[in-house]
Amino acid sequence: MRPTTAALLLTGLLWHAGSPAQPTATLASLGWLAGCWQSELDEPGSGEQWMAPAGGSMLGMARTLKGGRTVQFEFMQLRESATGLSFIAQPGGRAAAVFMAKEASAEAAVFERQSAEFPQRVAYRLRPDGGLAARIEGDAGGQPRAVDFPMRRVACAGGR
Repeated sequence: MRPTTAALLLTGLLWHAGSPAQPTATLASLGWLAGCWQSELDEPGSGEQWMAPAGGSMLGMARTLKGGRTVQFEFMQLRESATGLSFIAQPGGRAAAVFMAKEASAEAAVFERQSAEFPQRVAYRLRPDGGLAARIEGDAGGQPRAVDFPMRRVACAGGR
């Protein structure tokens, strides 16, 4: 006996209703990202800095130095809204690219977007040594691509 479409739909609905709800990603779970992070691949002064969560957002910035000069920079936001937690990137000051949270915990954050433009995923993970493993990945011109940005926590400079 073949199950009817209605029976299959009902079974799917009952299974989904019985499964545990996904926890909502919040900024509070990403407080570990706040502070200053020095790039382990680039010259000193390269890295990211994130403000602590406040007012439904975390603001961040990044820069890369080569030969003592800034060659890349990026403005970033983590923002809570009615649609969920998002990562907003503006590399080089360009138009914002919005990635939605797929995971946000006390040790990791993963954001994704549907776009033909690389990257389609941004991830941050705390390493066991206390460092940060940042990564962008996705499809670039029909080829899978990933770029890693290992960092270590440092004291934020510039305080008086």
